[in-house]
Order: sequence, then C-alpha cells, then structure tokens
Amino acid sequence: MAPRRWLGLLLSWLLLSLAGAYFPEERWMPESPPRAPRVLVALLARNAAHSLPAALGCLERLRHPKDRTALWVATDHNVDNTTAVLREWLTNVKSMYHSVEWRPMELPRSYPDEEGPKHWSNFRYEHVMKLRQAALQAARDMWADYILFVDSDNLLTNPDTLSLLIAENKTVVAPMLDSRAAYSNFWCGMTSQGYYKRTPAYIPVRKRDRKGCFAVPMVHSTFLINLQKEASQNLVFYPPHPDYTWAFDDIIVFAFACRQAEVQMYVCNKEVYGFLPVPLRSHSTLRDEVESFMHVQLEVMVKYPPVEPSRYLSVPKKVPEKMGFDEVRNNILKMKSIYRVDRRTRSPTLISGPGWRCLSIVDRGLEKSVVFEDDLRFEIFFKRRIMNLMYDLEEEGLDWDLIYIGRKRMQVEHSEKAVPHVRNLVEADYSYWTLGYIISLQGAKKLLDAQPLSKMLPVDEFLPVMFDKHPVSDYMEHFENRNLLAFSVEPLLVYPTHYTGDDGYISDTETSVVWDNENIKTDWDRAKSQKMKEQQELSSEARNTDVLQSPLDSAARDEL
Repeated sequence: MAPRRWLGLLLSWLLLSLAGAYFPEERWMPESPPRAPRVLVALLARNAAHSLPAALGCLERLRHPKDRTALWVATDHNVDNTTAVLREWLTNVKSMYHSVEWRPMELPRSYPDEEGPKHWSNFRYEHVMKLRQAALQAARDMWADYILFVDSDNLLTNPDTLSLLIAENKTVVAPMLDSRAAYSNFWCGMTSQGYYKRTPAYIPVRKRDRKGCFAVPMVHSTFLINLQKEASQNLVFYPPHPDYTWAFDDIIVFAFACRQAEVQMYVCNKEVYGFLPVPLRSHSTLRDEVESFMHVQLEVMVKYPPVEPSRYLSVPKKVPEKMGFDEVRNNILKMKSIYRVDRRTRSPTLISGPGWRCLSIVDRGLEKSVVFEDDLRFEIFFKRRIMNLMYDLEEEGLDWDLIYIGRKRMQVEHSEKAVPHVRNLVEADYSYWTLGYIISLQGAKKLLDAQPLSKMLPVDEFLPVMFDKHPVSDYMEHFENRNLLAFSVEPLLVYPTHYTGDDGYISDTETSVVWDNENIKTDWDRAKSQKMKEQQELSSEARNTDVLQSPLDSAARDEL
C-alpha cells in the first residue's frame, strides 16, 4: 500500500505541474467599489416660479451621480409660470439623469374649496398626499434605494446633503434647514391630537448647541426615505391609516404612518444643509411668498455665498427698482474724511466724507433718497413696508428731513413719541449707527449748511446733534441750527449682519488710530500698516509745505 500511496502523490504533483504550465498564475486585482445607490428625487411645485431657479440650481449641484438619480416632478393648479420653468429645466437636464417622470396639469388653476393660491384646503391636502404616494410608488417600482422629497422653496446649499443623509443609515431622516427665525423642518414634540408641541429640546437643536442626529416625532418639507429598510414597505402618504383621526394634513398623516409602521423619524443638524422660508398665513398672497423667499436668499448671503440659479434656465435679468425714491444708494465708502495729496502739486483733494451723500443729493436735486450701509440685513417684506411708509408720509403731509430705518437706540429707557396718523413711525431720540436711512433734499441742505467737515464730529454723534437730541452739551454748542426733523421707523426695517463679538465682525472705526503717531499699535495686518505709513509720509510732506494744514484746510472745503 505504501508504494501505491507514494505513486499517487507523485502523479498528483505531475498533474499540477502540467496544469501550471498551461494555466500560469493570474495577477491579483482589487475589487472595484460598489456603485452609488439609486435615488429618486421627488419635487412637487405649485406657484413656485420665484423659487425654482435657486432650488433647481441646488439640486443640480448635489454630488450624487446623476446617472444614478431619477427625477419625479409634478405641478398643478398654477397661476404663475411654474409649469414653463419646470418644462424648460427638465428638457435641458433630462439627458444627464437616469430617468425623468413629468406630471404637469395646466387646469384647473385653483381648488374648489380654496380661498386663495396659498390657502391649504382639504382638497389641496388630499391632492398633495396622492402625489407624494405616487412618487413613493414610482420609486418602489423602479427599485430605487432611496427617495428624497424636496419642497420647491427649499435650498439645499450643501452639495453633500444627499450623501450625508444616506450615511446616517436611517429609515426616515431630514437635514435640519435654517431660516430667519426659530422655524425649521422638524418638531421635537407632538400633542395627543397630532399638533406641534413646544419642548425644551427644540431650541438647542435648532441653534446647533446640540449637534447630532436626533429622534423626533415629525420631519417635513425635505427628507429622505431609505427604501432598503424592511419597515419602509409599510409607509404611506395616502390613504391615511384606518385608525387616523388627527387633522387632515399631509405631514401629520405621514408622521402617523411612520408611528404605525414603528419607523422613527430623525433630524440631523451636524452640518449646514440648507435654508427654507418661514411659512406665511394660509391666506397670504403670491407676493408675500415671493418676498419671503427673497428674504431667505438675503439671509443666506449674510454668512454664505449667494445661491446661484440653475444653469439650465433662462432666468430674466432683474431690473433694480427705486421703490418710489429718486435715488437708492449703497454706501460702501467709509464714514471718515480721506485726503489724497498729489506728489507733484502737493495739493489736497477731499475724496470722501460725512457729507458726500448730501452733496450728491443737493447737486442733483433729489427730493427723497434712501441710503444703505453694506453690512445690513433686511426684515421680511422690507420693500412693501418702506413703500407703505412713504405713502403714509405723503398722505399725512408730514414735514421730515431724515428717517432712520436702521439704528441703535442709545436711551432705551425713554419712550419715543409716536407720530399721529403715520403707522410705525416715532420721533427719533439719541441714536447711533447709520445702517439705513431716508433723507430729503431739505434735510441734506440742512446737514451741509452745518459744515460738518469743519467740526470733524463722527456721523453717529453729528446727526443727533442736528435734531437736538444729543446728551453732550459741548457738542451741541458747535452747531447753531439744530433743527433737523428726524424720525425713525418702529419696528426697524434693517439690522446689522454682525454685532460686536460675532464671527466675521469688522469695525471701520474701533481699530482707528492717530495716523501720525507710529507708537500706537494696531491690529491691522502688515500690508495695511505699510499703507498707513505711506499715507503718513504723504501727510507729512504736505504739512512741511504748509499746504494741508488741517482737515479744516480751505482748499479742501472749496473742493467740497
């Protein structure tokens, strides 16, 4: 037996050797990564022509592969050109996406039980539920791994939003969206009847004092459903669950369906994912909706780059409006006087100062102008509110010179006198800041006649002096005619984008130094310090030639 055994082993070795000669060892190759999951993006839009260019631009910039992304888009009951906007966009992008399902409905333009295009009636709730259910079924039919519902006025400014949500591995998860208020697309509490309930947990999550992915009873507007999860098969938007007795509202119906399916909703606030407008009252107008969305974009620009519209839409160029004013000016020049000294002629030229706006107004004979600083944010419905103010002023025939629309009250303990028959207007008390203000031709002339450059008083102090409300009598003594008619809107229409101590806060004056004193240190960078030194040298040259003796130099005043 032993010889036979050895003979068998020898034959096996020979066969393996021969096989190796004919089948040489293959080189090992690493496995390729799995393909991206299949995602259906569902977009429902009604009267959203104002928001779609920005919202669609955000969808285009999502980094999920477009050949693994399907689009499901529906629109109906429109009184604006939403259908045309969506049709143009889908026509131009359809070749980039895996597939496109397009469900437009031109007529009717309203629901039989609605009181306006922004009113959520029962017929409208039911129709939206049916559309969401149709989108969900379409995702299941095409074996999609996920479905992302996005409202047409939600801006997903973070291009990684979709991949970040997928990585959370939740059945239903929403990115927390920011707004100009405490409002967002989630609830932390729900009453026994299914309505919103205030809880201590909400604000810390909304402000990102607590960061993470949190279990909540409600998410809405923009959220992701993981269709790979077994429990997702029990989720429905329509019809409501047989045991449902709460309000006939699409988001509450879906939250109840999640509860019945034992699916937990989550909201994530680990990143800034995007923005949404604060909802308006149910009977609001389309104009309200447009202004609300425009305000969202302004809020975005306070800290982040502007939201670029879709590259695949022919967005008409906006024509700036003057809102009934003779001039709307954005003040990007500094509030200080700056002299340029020509090296050859040694002559000074005033290039800007506290009175440059007044000069422009008087020279051009502008009856009423509005001036904005470049670091402010607008309150919602700003345009309408300021136009209503000007209408009321005209109707009442109020004599006015200057009206603050943004300021800092310095004596908040004192109440200000309301102006009769003019809504939201008070007689201005001692105030700081010139964020925004309305000025008349008469007021500009009064300010120029006071010759502010001959006193060199900061404009925050100068204006209250001119309407006789400054608490320092020494300042008042230098200005004889303190008869400026000054008022302020209340509540204010503009506020600073940043306050002292905020990230990104910059002051033009709080780091000011005496320019001819090199012993005073500043927090400017080296380049600015070098520039300051050059200016000092120029000023020194001028002083040595007795040309620029002081800011009160007659040549400078003549130039003014």
